[in-house]
Parts: sequence; C-alpha cells; structure tokens
Amino acid sequence: MPKLEKEIAAIEKVAEAPVVALDNTIVKTAKSKPVQKTRQYWNILGPGLTTGASDDDPSGIATYSQTGAQYGFQLLWLSVVTFPLMAIVQEMCARIGLATGRGLAANIRSHFSRKVLYSCTIALFAANAFNIGADLGAMAKAAQLLNHGIDFSLAVIGFALLSVLLQIYLPYAKYAHYLKWLALILLAYVASAIMAHLDWSTVLSKAVVPSIHWSKEQLVLICAILGTTISPYLFFWQTSQEVENEIMDGETSVAARQKVIDEKHIKAMRIDVWSGMLLSNVVMFFIIAACGAVLFPQGISHIQTAAQAAEALRPFAGNSTYWLFAIGIIGTGLLAIPVLAGASSYAAAESFKWREGLYRKFRQAHAFYGTLILSVLVGLAINFLHIDPIKALIYSAVANGLVAPLILLMIVLISSNHKTMGQWVNRPSTKWAGLAVTGLMTLAGLAVTFSLF
Repeated sequence: MPKLEKEIAAIEKVAEAPVVALDNTIVKTAKSKPVQKTRQYWNILGPGLTTGASDDDPSGIATYSQTGAQYGFQLLWLSVVTFPLMAIVQEMCARIGLATGRGLAANIRSHFSRKVLYSCTIALFAANAFNIGADLGAMAKAAQLLNHGIDFSLAVIGFALLSVLLQIYLPYAKYAHYLKWLALILLAYVASAIMAHLDWSTVLSKAVVPSIHWSKEQLVLICAILGTTISPYLFFWQTSQEVENEIMDGETSVAARQKVIDEKHIKAMRIDVWSGMLLSNVVMFFIIAACGAVLFPQGISHIQTAAQAAEALRPFAGNSTYWLFAIGIIGTGLLAIPVLAGASSYAAAESFKWREGLYRKFRQAHAFYGTLILSVLVGLAINFLHIDPIKALIYSAVANGLVAPLILLMIVLISSNHKTMGQWVNRPSTKWAGLAVTGLMTLAGLAVTFSLF
C-alpha cells in the first residue's frame, strides 16, 4: 500500500510539472507583454518625437509662461486646439519626406519658383538665428539659476560650442538617439505643474471652453503662440529627418527610399508624429496652467524669459518647481538649438543643391555644416551686440506666423499632388484640414499686422 501511494504521488508529480511550468510561462509572458509593447512603442518614436519636443524650446516656454501669467487660464484652450492642427501639418511633412525621398525645400524647388524658395529660406534662417540667440541666452540664465557663480558669457559660448560640436562630430545614429532621450526632459514641466497644486476642475473647464479678448496685446500673443507651435522650422526638420532615417536604415538612393515605403512605414510615422505633437502640447498645457495658477493671482504678469518665470514661481510654488523649471530650460535648449540650426541647413542645402545631411561627415558637406555653424554664431552674437533678444524673439515668432501660411499652402499642394505622392497623397479630409490650418494662420497674421499698425 505505501508503495502504491508512492507511485501515485510520483505520477501526480510528473503530471503537475508541465502545468506548473506552463503557469510560470503564462505569468512570465503576461508580465513581459507591457514591457514588450512599451519597447515597441519607444522604438517607433523618432523624428516626430524630437520635432514635437523641440517645439517647446526656451523661447516657447517663455511665451507660454507669459500667457499664463498675464491671462491666467483664459488661453489654456489653445494648447488643446493647436494639437490636431500641428499633428496634421507635421504628418503631411513626414509623408512628403517618405513618399519623395527628399526634403521639403527640395520639393518646393521642384514645384514652385526659385524666388519663392529663396525668400522662404532667407526668412527661415533669420527667424531661426534670432530664436537660437534667445535660447542660448535663456540657457545661460538658467545655468546661473542653478549656480550663481557661473559667468553668463562663458555659459552662452559653452552651450553654443556644445550644440555645434555634437552635430558635427557625433555619428547621426547616436545623435538621433541622444535627441530622442533628451525629449523626456519635457516631463520636468509636467512635474513642476503638479507640484504647484492646481485646481484641476477650473483648469480642465478652461481648457475646453474657448475665451478671447479682442485686444492688441492678446492678438499679438495668440499669433506668437501659433507661430511658436506651428513653426516653419518644424516643417523642414520633420521632412528631412524622415529622409535621414531611411538613409540610416541603408536606403541611400531616392528610388530605393521610395520603394521601401509601405503601409507599415506610414502607420509607424503617424504614431511617431501624433505622439510627438501630443507631448509638445501637453507640456504647453502644464506650463500655462502652472503660471496661470501661481503667478496670475499674484499680479505677476510681465514674464519675458523662461528664467524669469522660474524665479517668479519659486516663492509661491517652492524649490522643487523652481529647480525642475530651470533644468527643463537647459534640456529643451540642448534639444531645440540643433533642430533650429539643422532646419536652416537643410533648407539652404536643398535650395542651392549642396550636399546635405547629418549622416555625412563634415568634410563631405562643408556648405551644409557651414550654414549650421553660421546660424549658431549669429544667435551667439545677438547675446553680445546689445540686441534685445526678447523683442527679436517676439517679432521672429510673429514673422513665423506671417511666413508660415505661404509654406503651409505649398505643403498642402505638394502632399495633394498625385504625381508626386503616389498612393500616399492626401485624403480629401486631410487636404481640407490643411487648408483650414493655412487659413487660420493667415487670419492670425493679418490680425496681428492690423493691430501693430
């Protein structure tokens, strides 16, 4: 009897073993699925994420901070409205890059007159250079917030050199990877707003109910916000980065890049673009909300720089918000300056048919990298020539708001061209949405021009 019991126990043990192993496998698989999905999602993200994140540069942070400080939660709805508008435009730009295998300036050159192209390129270079100057100054001020002993001039020069050297000497694959991770610095602004203890019921209600005062100051600010969020440099960077990603994957010729594009590529691109634009607008939302909740009730309405916003928040929101805000300025600047300078380089190189691309070494594309260096040097000089960077920044943002409609119209026309885009041409709904964005940017530009004069 004991022998029989032992045999039965042995059989049961053998029978249970696969079940236990299977259970462990199921548990292990269940635990790994979220990790696998997160990794897959992260691997999909690329040009769209860095483009969206670069939109929240120090100058953008200053604009959003002033919006919250001056009007509280009144204009918070702009962060919601601009999200789909940005995503639709950037998706068209990305599709142009994937479908044609060329950057935006190269496509404009093929479809429109050179005068139009050169005018856009010059305006883009000027606006980006002013933006770079303001961003460098803001980063240096933020560094001083973290350590008062840091010299402003040395900090500005140091950040300028770092940005240029990274683009020239870091291999593109590593550089793109670095930009991707740097985009996560924007979460500092989400954290800083949460630590400010907002009244979420009021915040959310203002986010969905549009409100506007038809004053000159508010019209200029709205145009600046639109010019900051739907900005020409983002169009050029997004298109060219989609092309560079295909080159990084081994597709060196235009024809080869066009052939490999399929529905899978387009789906991944859309996830990337919409995720990047969502991150951009979420950060915009939290910056306006934090400043609207903390600074507006205190009557602190004149915020001109991102560093000024961090200092103003400290007495009321605490050291944690202050430190996160300051660190975020430096991180976003390191992300945005290469994008601003790179967008100018892509536009100039494609306009004049120079060799271009961050995947090339410096000796292979002197003019491309020369334009990049020049744009950073002009930005650097702004901080030493006693040019008011804030006024320059405001007018460059307004200039973007005025130039953007022309470039947007060309983007819509190119991406709606069957011969150019093939099967990836705009759907009618996308085309009309693009035209609506163009119309909105035109109205904003005309309104601010009328209010200024």
